[in-house]
Amino acid sequence: MVEMRDISKRFPGVLANDRVDLDVASGSIHALLGENGAGKSTLMHILSGLYRPDSGTMKVEDRTVSFASPLHAIRAGVGMVHQHFMLVETQTVAENVVLGDRRLGFRMDPAAIRDTVAGLGRESGLEIDPDALIWQLSVGERQRVEIVKMLHRGARLLILDEPTAVLTPQEADTLFDRMRGMAQAGRTLLFISHKLNEVMELAETVTVMRQGRVVDTVPKAQVSHRELVHMMVGSPVLFDVTVPPVQQGRKLLSLRNLRVENDRGQTAVDNLSLDLHQREILGVAGVAGNGQRELAEAITGLRKLQAGTIELDEFDVTGSNQRRMIDLGISWVPQDRQHTGTAPNLSIQENFDLKHYRSARRGPFLDRAGQSRRAAALLAKYRVAAAGRHQPVRLLSGGNLQKVILARELSTELRVLVAESPTRGLDVGAIQTVHELLMEQRSRGVAILLLSEDLQEVLSLSDRVAVIHSGRIMGILPRARAEADTIGMLMAGVVPEDMTT
Repeated sequence: MVEMRDISKRFPGVLANDRVDLDVASGSIHALLGENGAGKSTLMHILSGLYRPDSGTMKVEDRTVSFASPLHAIRAGVGMVHQHFMLVETQTVAENVVLGDRRLGFRMDPAAIRDTVAGLGRESGLEIDPDALIWQLSVGERQRVEIVKMLHRGARLLILDEPTAVLTPQEADTLFDRMRGMAQAGRTLLFISHKLNEVMELAETVTVMRQGRVVDTVPKAQVSHRELVHMMVGSPVLFDVTVPPVQQGRKLLSLRNLRVENDRGQTAVDNLSLDLHQREILGVAGVAGNGQRELAEAITGLRKLQAGTIELDEFDVTGSNQRRMIDLGISWVPQDRQHTGTAPNLSIQENFDLKHYRSARRGPFLDRAGQSRRAAALLAKYRVAAAGRHQPVRLLSGGNLQKVILARELSTELRVLVAESPTRGLDVGAIQTVHELLMEQRSRGVAILLLSEDLQEVLSLSDRVAVIHSGRIMGILPRARAEADTIGMLMAGVVPEDMTT
């Protein structure tokens, strides 16, 4: 289906692809695996027409191709579903699917378009209401729209960039079933992933990239988890997180009877109470959309409380804004790195300065030299792979972008850290780095609230596990009693009998 030879692509200061070869068989499910910054997304952007290679050749279905844009790629049967969806939220599903389709001309029959979109959904097992507005859909449903959009355009090769990064485990399982169905129907699927379990479950063939080059392409049946990790990072990586015992300190954060509304004015956090202690990681497990984001924004001063109180070290901080919460020592690692966690068009140094500008002054003026020294020191300490401190953060890989956020948030005198899905979409090496940083902060006395949809991450890192469902805490378990089956029932809103007696 695909043959790429000697593909190279350079950006200022970075050789993203270095003479890469890639072969993908027709009708197969092929995984592209590698650390953040390994060159995977760049290679797929070349194959999908978003970038043009500096050198090298490509063949699709035995025809030599050179794509000047994604439009040329889709005409050749190559479509890509990006990790960050490209949908117009105020339009319907059907309108998004046909948006930009020049084959329709100026005369469009809305009823026929709706029928076509609904039919594509049924045929592919990706049923979706064609009249629904995008903003009303869950993340998993939005991904279905993106896939149906590519199928409508005639994609025979479907590229998926981190397809499960924003999905719940249940949504991921459904997606895998649909991907297998599409492959059985003759389509070719090429997906980028950092998650070894899903690669081993889904892929038939795995290509591993490191530092812009292909390390190897192997049949999945002939390779183990540990061998893949070694290929990815060039050295062994620990799979288990060591959580050293520490003496829990005093209560730092106290939430009482919180009620918080979402953007639609609906109750997202309902009568929620929690205590968080010094030198503790309190994990909050739950399916996405059960109030986690609203809870984090309420604690950090970004979202107004409808009811309840927040106390920090026995001092009432209810109603404080985000600036006040920062000054009091509450740091936040948001789930949305690109829009909430950073200003994408600003440089790395400028993103550091967004939080530290008040400490980098000489009288009424900014200390530019001091800011530069601080940025250089943070880049080195957190091992951010970048062309320099002036590089726009939008050009960073997901793992390096997360390192920038962590460097900024952890380099203050913090007492409480609210971390939302801190490793979502990261490779195993970056995940290990993030976990080590969290454990380091815990040992220093920081109280950490870890909100994650990755149940294994919560169980591995947490001293206690709270489960949230429909904005309520269903139960709080100590680490020793936090078993996956029990947590899973609580996540579904069911309290096991042994917890009610």
